[in-house]
Amino acid sequence: MTGRPTLVLASGSPRRLGLLQQAGIEPDSLQPADIDEAPGKGETPRTLAKRLARTKAEVSIRQVDREEALKGAYIVTADTVVAVGRRILPKAEMVDEAANCLRLLSGRNHKVYTSVCLVTPSRAIRQKLVETRVRFKRLSREEIESYLASGEWRGKAGGYAIQGIAGSFVVRLVGSYTAVVGLPLYETVSMLHGEGYPVYFNWLSGPA
Repeated sequence: MTGRPTLVLASGSPRRLGLLQQAGIEPDSLQPADIDEAPGKGETPRTLAKRLARTKAEVSIRQVDREEALKGAYIVTADTVVAVGRRILPKAEMVDEAANCLRLLSGRNHKVYTSVCLVTPSRAIRQKLVETRVRFKRLSREEIESYLASGEWRGKAGGYAIQGIAGSFVVRLVGSYTAVVGLPLYETVSMLHGEGYPVYFNWLSGPA
């Protein structure tokens, strides 16, 4: 595209794409990085989030630079980990996994760790980790069963999506709401701007 450098979002998440677009940033290409996201033995939630985001960045560099039109593009990657203490909750794919997550989160505090990486055109990797504390209300059996029936939990870290129905479960949030959704906007935009990406490019054209 003319007028600005090329930007790749290395994610297939519609939530991360939507957050970038919310900030007036339109990636030129979506290139999900397929990696093994299983935690290592004894790995902490914080370390896992940082490792996965960085691994996605390293994989994405090789993947993106194979395409002539994308060589030297800025690349954004991210990963989100939900944890109760040191216990890492899965990205629920089965209803039993989601049910276990919701029962564990009910009436308790938990932490959401989102790590974002920016790959610069020179292929340096900048990284930020955002930690957010979330407290859920005590969930009734009916609430858990109804939420499971919604299917909204599928593929979500911790078995819930804060931007949807589960937002009504949140009693308190200390940190970054957008990080819990999947991409901390303040940190992401700040890194892009700091590395010379014209984050205000689309703002200047005004509303469509």
